[in-house]
Amino acid sequence: MPRTDFKTLLDAGVHFGHLKRKWNPAMAPYIFMERNGIHIIDLEKTIVKLDEAASAMKHIAKSGKKVLFVATKKQAKEIVAEKVKKVNMPYVTERWPGGMLTNFPTIRKAVKKMGSIDKMATDGTFTNLSKREKLQVTRQRAKLEKNLGSIVDLTRLPSALFVVDVCKEHIAVREAKRLGIPVFAMVDTNSDPSDIDFPIPANDDASKSISLIVEILCQSIEEGLNERKIEKDKEPGLKDKKSIRKEFEAKDIPASLIEAITEEEEEEEAEEETVAQVTEEEDEEEVAGEPDEKEEEE
Repeated sequence: MPRTDFKTLLDAGVHFGHLKRKWNPAMAPYIFMERNGIHIIDLEKTIVKLDEAASAMKHIAKSGKKVLFVATKKQAKEIVAEKVKKVNMPYVTERWPGGMLTNFPTIRKAVKKMGSIDKMATDGTFTNLSKREKLQVTRQRAKLEKNLGSIVDLTRLPSALFVVDVCKEHIAVREAKRLGIPVFAMVDTNSDPSDIDFPIPANDDASKSISLIVEILCQSIEEGLNERKIEKDKEPGLKDKKSIRKEFEAKDIPASLIEAITEEEEEEEAEEETVAQVTEEEDEEEVAGEPDEKEEEE
């Protein structure tokens, strides 16, 4: 069953494209007609592509991976920030920091700098600074929070990227393609969908259109997260990586070490299971073999 219907998309203005003279010929398969010099997007194809994208996002969320949402254009900023925050996914709504994906370790250092400034405030170091130094540190913290505050939980490269406007966010798309990260995007009639793995033909300028598409994708992510939680609840004996991570973070253990520890624990659990299976099989063989031995002795 489709996640939305033709009328809902029509009411949100998803079908409105750009002026005919601004069109990209690569979008021809998704254009229904031209009216008063404006291209009209084929909403039947939008429904199909939106369902494909939503299903893929649900699968990513269910596997415990992250999707990075990118929307720096004025009419999309607040919408994306509000909806994505609810599903606990990272997002960029201010300026895209160049090299955010291709030079990810440097971005992580900047994020960690925020943590070290916060630590200064709690351990009393901040009070020992001069008035001018305090002002500089406070301004630095505010700037970092504005640009990178929404990706604090992104400890590794995202598994997918969602972009509202392909033309505006071309640097982000290029970085993702360079690293082989799948890209989901709203593509308007002036966009090039050839580099997008999951294109969603839609009006990327109207706030109603953006809100509807992002809402549907966030709902699919929430479904994936809920299914993941249900599966974990069925195995109460196993500790998930997130709870292990929280325990270690409380003890100020470095993130790299936490990753290594959690991976080792998973490997140990897998080894224990295989050892248990082997020993059970051996015991069964021994039990089965005992009567035969007695018969031989007789």
